[in-house]
Amino acid sequence: MQLPTLSSPRIRGLAAAFLFAGLPLAATAAPITVLFVGNSFTYGEAAGGPNIVKPYNRANVTDLNSLDIGGVPGLFKAFTTERGLSYNVSLETQPGVGLDWHYNNRLPLINQSWDHVVLQSFSTLDAQHPGNPASLIQYSSLLANLLVAKNPSVDIHLDATWSRADQTYLPTGAFYGQSIYTMEKVVSAGYHAANAANPHIDDVIETGRAWARTWETGFADLNPYDGIDAGKVNMWAPDSYHASVFGYYLEALMFFGDITDTDPLTIGYDQVARDLGISASQAFVLQTLASQTLLGVPEPETMALLFTGFAGLMFLRRKTRPTNA
Repeated sequence: MQLPTLSSPRIRGLAAAFLFAGLPLAATAAPITVLFVGNSFTYGEAAGGPNIVKPYNRANVTDLNSLDIGGVPGLFKAFTTERGLSYNVSLETQPGVGLDWHYNNRLPLINQSWDHVVLQSFSTLDAQHPGNPASLIQYSSLLANLLVAKNPSVDIHLDATWSRADQTYLPTGAFYGQSIYTMEKVVSAGYHAANAANPHIDDVIETGRAWARTWETGFADLNPYDGIDAGKVNMWAPDSYHASVFGYYLEALMFFGDITDTDPLTIGYDQVARDLGISASQAFVLQTLASQTLLGVPEPETMALLFTGFAGLMFLRRKTRPTNA
């Protein structure tokens, strides 16, 4: 996986945001427009869990399908509002489909001028051929070409999603018998191939990699089918396919950091986390993991190393803070 370099715009933006964390952010003169295109991973399907994310903040986002959904875009919108940022957020979603379906059925809704567009396809890349990125590559490129024609300055992001427990631990799964990390790596590679195939696509948001860090650090349980270990959270919904509130919160943090170039750690213990039933300590860990993933910090192996790494970042912040700040 290719990590962002220290000279990349994302790193420079996040580093600046980290150094000036806590300072109020001024809203832009004109709202920045963002469109999220995806399926149930974008609109926050509860799948047997508490139905909190799907309707969240729906009054403050625009559902282009008029289904009154807030979803993960609603979480993102709330983050921007809390930080004083002006974003007009829209979503176009349909359950159980890839980008090919959106292109063939909802193109008039998508094909407008946007400042940012996030594209998320089927969870296994291809429903009929799991792990095959051909359809993702083809249709992300077709959409990117149209979007750039509407606005040459549009930033197009691809959302590389998480490993599914049902696809890994059940005999019917496409990744059965393999590590829980395998599916995420295959999905990420597919999205990076799509990114490389079209120069108009700006980056890949590594949501699945951020999820993997929750298992690597011991924050979340690896296998929901054998019970959830004490002190750990379940990143999946009860169907072991969709996300729990922890999973969707982390996805929204990744969107926030990537799109706004603002470190997720600047959010603090926010109203979104409170509304989702996420504690202050849990929110802090998820924000730290999102921040580290966006910055390309090497994966921590334990929670102790995670907090040691964060302490080092805090030390760097103090050492580099201007004396007149």
